[in-house]
Amino acid sequence: MEILIAICLGVTLSAACGFRIFIPPLIMSGAALYGDLELASEFAWMGTPVALITFAVATVVEITAYFLPVVDNLLDTIEIPVAITIGTAISGSMLGDVDPVLQWSLAAIGGGGTAGTVEGFTSVTRLASTGMTGGLGNVIISTIEALSATVLTLLGLFVPLLAGVVVLFILIVAGRKLIRFFTKKRRDREKVNN
Repeated sequence: MEILIAICLGVTLSAACGFRIFIPPLIMSGAALYGDLELASEFAWMGTPVALITFAVATVVEITAYFLPVVDNLLDTIEIPVAITIGTAISGSMLGDVDPVLQWSLAAIGGGGTAGTVEGFTSVTRLASTGMTGGLGNVIISTIEALSATVLTLLGLFVPLLAGVVVLFILIVAGRKLIRFFTKKRRDREKVNN
């Protein structure tokens, strides 16, 4: 049961990274610093005051940047690989006492895949919003993303099994939307080529 909880927590935190990269590490750092979260030994540095301050500054910069039209779409391009990397690392940090091959395989597939799917979904959503509202609606999307990252992280820390179910639902919705988006894009390209 302990491994299932660790997997649910890791995947949930990774999904939250797909919404906002630095909110989950910030909350994790605070929880670890105050003794509410046990990190794998190689991630103990996250539970230090310096890490907490660093993540707080990075979070403020990230959230602020996402409220700037044009900058938000540019950030999405950068954040997809970063979200995958951080999602993988965070998932791995939750699976500390597992065989390293299993630990990082689960982290890459579960954590990185989840973070990438959620980040891809938010990028497509923002792109659609930019097209429909000229970027004015992106402020609402950015607010929802920041709140989602915060709520999902807290839910993962306090009720990891429920959070795992919520993430599964998010992945199903996001996966379906991404498949629909890329299928439409491919069809449009084929129409142009014919």
